[in-house]
Amino acid sequence: MEETIAGTETAQIPKQRGESLQETAVRYAEERHWDVFPGSWLEAVDGVQHCSCGEPACAAPGAHPAREDWATLATGSATVARRMWAKQPRASILLPTGRTFDAIEVPETAGCLALARMRRMELTLGPVSCTPDRRMHFFVLPGAAAKVPDLVRKLGWPPSSLDLVTLGEGAYVAAPPTRFGSRGAVQWACRPTPANRWLPDAEELISPLAYACGRDR
Repeated sequence: MEETIAGTETAQIPKQRGESLQETAVRYAEERHWDVFPGSWLEAVDGVQHCSCGEPACAAPGAHPAREDWATLATGSATVARRMWAKQPRASILLPTGRTFDAIEVPETAGCLALARMRRMELTLGPVSCTPDRRMHFFVLPGAAAKVPDLVRKLGWPPSSLDLVTLGEGAYVAAPPTRFGSRGAVQWACRPTPANRWLPDAEELISPLAYACGRDR
């Protein structure tokens, strides 16, 4: 899942390997102008990775906000990001949605089907991430959370019938290379490049996404 699906230009973008979480977070802020904030982290206890939150049954170990006021911590400043990760170098990298982008979340099987369809349609994609719990996030312009339900209805689908969720203000996504405990790391299915710096509108992607989710039910 590390190859660029849309765009082949070499870009100054975060690497998935070989860099510290601090360096990667700084690159997101500096090069993509995305707000970032540090989340929970993994701690080894008797050789087993546990979430810093201390919850034995944590649903997203090492990959969720560490504080309730996380939204106030999010910053687009590379200097501030460097300072925050200096305090906790193992903190996960989380990106708030509803600011510079929204994210459309679908199951991985539907997301891969939609990506293939979008390529055939020659649609311009934004970055797309894939999580270890087999979910994919398609980055789109802010405001998608408000319009997607109506767009899905116009395509003939009741929104509640599809496993398609739009993340906007008040939500977040985990960014590569954040790890979900022993399950693995978040990866790019479509990496950030100069070609996708300008994000698509949700309306441009919703048809193949809804179709794929409908097939995946």
